[in-house]
Amino acid sequence: MATRVNGRDPKVEEHLRISRQFLRQAQQEFAQGDRLQASEKAWGAAAHAVKAVAQHRGWQHDGHRYLFEAIDKIYYETGDPEILALFKAANSLHMNFYENWQTDNSVQDGIERVEVLLGKLEPLVD
Repeated sequence: MATRVNGRDPKVEEHLRISRQFLRQAQQEFAQGDRLQASEKAWGAAAHAVKAVAQHRGWQHDGHRYLFEAIDKIYYETGDPEILALFKAANSLHMNFYENWQTDNSVQDGIERVEVLLGKLEPLVD
């Protein structure tokens, strides 16, 4: 059995660590003018935060579909409709990585929304 960290499953801790790392990288990539990499790193930050909650709850999370199912469950659990909107903003950044249609302001706003989302999801694994 794996050693628990802060009383949590080590996989939960890993997802949280990766989430925060990707958020920092998104902010750095954006500051360096790389909207595409910033967009994808911000999406990754959001996805790993959802994965942390899903892992903690014992929910499947190995694909986009399951991430959307998990975020719906989180919304119903918390009653916080902003969680859905924030996750959709993160998903739009994932699409931007492929399409490059968002402006600097839009990407920056998306990264800020991902940071808010992480602040809402991280306490759910305590």
